[in-house]
Parts: sequence; structure tokens; C-alpha cells
Amino acid sequence: MSFPCLLSIPHGGTLVPPEVKELILLREEDLLRDGDPFTGELYDLPAASVVRMEIARAVVDVNRAPDDLPPRNPDGVVKSHTCFGKEVYRKPLTEELIRLLLEKFYVPYHSRIRKALENRGVLIAFDCHSMAPYPPPLTGDGSRRPAICLGDNHGRACRRELTELLARCMGEAFDLPEKEIALNRPFAGGYITRTYGGKPKFWIQIEIRRDLYMDWENLRRREDLLKSTRERIGRALSLFFERANL
Repeated sequence: MSFPCLLSIPHGGTLVPPEVKELILLREEDLLRDGDPFTGELYDLPAASVVRMEIARAVVDVNRAPDDLPPRNPDGVVKSHTCFGKEVYRKPLTEELIRLLLEKFYVPYHSRIRKALENRGVLIAFDCHSMAPYPPPLTGDGSRRPAICLGDNHGRACRRELTELLARCMGEAFDLPEKEIALNRPFAGGYITRTYGGKPKFWIQIEIRRDLYMDWENLRRREDLLKSTRERIGRALSLFFERANL
């Protein structure tokens, strides 16, 4: 039996397409650190629909607006720098190449989301992410992040009582105190959640702190942690759908 939801996994990919292979400066570890490592496996759960992005976030970020570009935003839809400040390319990409990347990878991802939302078996959608234990140096105050963050665009993407219910279910499944599960802090929901949330189906962005399921410091898989964390997420969703009025 599958969960009656859509799982969008926008940042789990690590592939570098041939269009930019000779231009990119980033090593594999840089691609992992900039993205949401192993989230394809972390959220490998039975759902009515699943949409995954295989291309690395550092190359095309489908959780950004299509016109969110450098130099105005170095960490935009197509990036000049990673969120940790690493330069991505040997030279700036041409407008033609940027347009090609968006048409080939960005547009199809959002088309798949829109198609999945037509599935009558999808009652709610989750945008599935992970977050570093501490924010990148230039983007936060250095405080340790909570274990889990749920973002509903401050109630605009999902009814607040549903977000709060999911928070309680996560707390129960992970055996976490209330303070370790935050709402809209530090992430209230990215472009995907803001764009599709509540129009008409509800969306919640889920962020799992990376040291819960992997060796974040060394960027290594931990199969035991990955498995147990995936099972806890599945348990939380089971509780949620048992109790939610959708």
C-alpha cells in the first residue's frame, strides 16, 4: 500500500550533464555538499507519485525561480557559486547554454510535478530535503539547526493544523522533544512549495538534518542510519495519514 501523496526530491541528484562537463570546477565532494546527499534513498518510500531530479543542484536547481540567475543570485537556478561559496565554472555560462540547461532539465521536472498533481491518489505533496547541521558561513548565525524542519510558507502552502500534525507525528516516530522539530525555521519552503502549495493541493517542505542519516563531516553514507531514518520517516507518514482529515 502506498501513501496518498507526491514526493518531490529536487536536490538528491549528483549527475553533471555533458553540456557543462568540461567547464565545471567542482569535485564530487563539492557536488554532494551543495546538494542534499542521498535523499533519493532517504525518501525511498511507497507513494502515489514520486518526482526525482538526477542532475546535481549545483548545475540546475529546480527549487529556484527560472529567472533567479547570477550575478544577482550566485546560488540561483543556474549557479556561479555553491551555497558554501565554491566557484562552479571556469568561466560564466552563456545565455544560450543557460537556456539549454533550463529547457532540458528544469522545465521537465516541473512538468512532471504538474502531471503528478493530476493524480487523484495524491492528497498532499511533500518537498523532500536535507539540511546541514549548521548553516553555511555566509547564510546564518552559526547556531545548530533542529533535527527536523517543516515549511508550509507560513500557512499559505498548507493548513497549519496539518503541518502541526506532521510535526507531532515526526516527533513520535523519531522520539524527539518538541524543540527539535521547527516550523518554517530555518526553511519556510522554497520555490516549489511556494509555487504549488495550496493550488489546490497542500504542500509541506521536509528538511532532515544530515547527521541523523549520514556521516556529514566526511560526506559518507551510513547504511544503518540511512535505513533507520527512512523507516522513521515512513512511520511518521503512516501516523500522519491515519490521523489527518484529507
